[in-house]
Amino acid sequence: MLLRLWRQIAPVALGVALALLIRTFVLESFYVPSESMLPTLLVGDHMFVNKLAFGPRVPGTDWRLPGFRDPERGDVVVFALGRTRDGRVCPLDLCPDARAEDFVKRIVAVPGDTVEVRAGGRVVLNGKPLPLRATGRTFENEHGQKLRLSCETLGDGEHAVLEDPARAGPRRTPVTVPEGRYFAMGDNRDDSNDSRIWGTFPHEDLKGPVRFIYWSWNNRESWAAMLNPLTWLRLLFGETRWSRIGARLDQDCADLPTAPAAGGSADG
Repeated sequence: MLLRLWRQIAPVALGVALALLIRTFVLESFYVPSESMLPTLLVGDHMFVNKLAFGPRVPGTDWRLPGFRDPERGDVVVFALGRTRDGRVCPLDLCPDARAEDFVKRIVAVPGDTVEVRAGGRVVLNGKPLPLRATGRTFENEHGQKLRLSCETLGDGEHAVLEDPARAGPRRTPVTVPEGRYFAMGDNRDDSNDSRIWGTFPHEDLKGPVRFIYWSWNNRESWAAMLNPLTWLRLLFGETRWSRIGARLDQDCADLPTAPAAGGSADG
């Protein structure tokens, strides 16, 4: 009797164990709840993060396994920050009693870099402004606001950044990034809670770089509404962004959408 029961349970237990190992050490799923990384990442994008790249943390310890590479300028990464009871965001090593939350941003400066952020989110790295190419195009967010779309060169690639002509985002006086820490910003430069506000974060709080988007939809429904099969049908055939499924983040700036396409927790 016990042997027969074990034969039935063992495959399920093995499957659960493998899934947990993959989630802990290889790939972990996150989703985008805010507009801080527009237009690179849209609200409702679900993405896989490569935890092997920078070395995964061993659960319950401060140990990290060796990674394949160091974080680089231009990487879109998921990392943990703390949120205090009054809603303030800060690096976990500076507020260890805060509740940990996952954030997704783009690394702009690595250890040893001196970075400054001027009006319009213009980045000056090691004394030189990052190349910024105007496209003459706009990106319309989910509130109908038209944001200016430009292409910024950082690291080995070019990516899109947005500027809101109606308001100015935070600036940052020159700061040198300490050893073992990183300075990150959202691509939606005037609507992002990032290193301009709370400073740098340590390497040990990095989860990994975003690998690709495995699902994307504009889902604003409550959990109660999701119990209705008609809600699923409407979301699948009306709000799912099919063209984004499988998309990587190394696409050229010109390939990015100019509006949140629809129909056919990392924070900000």
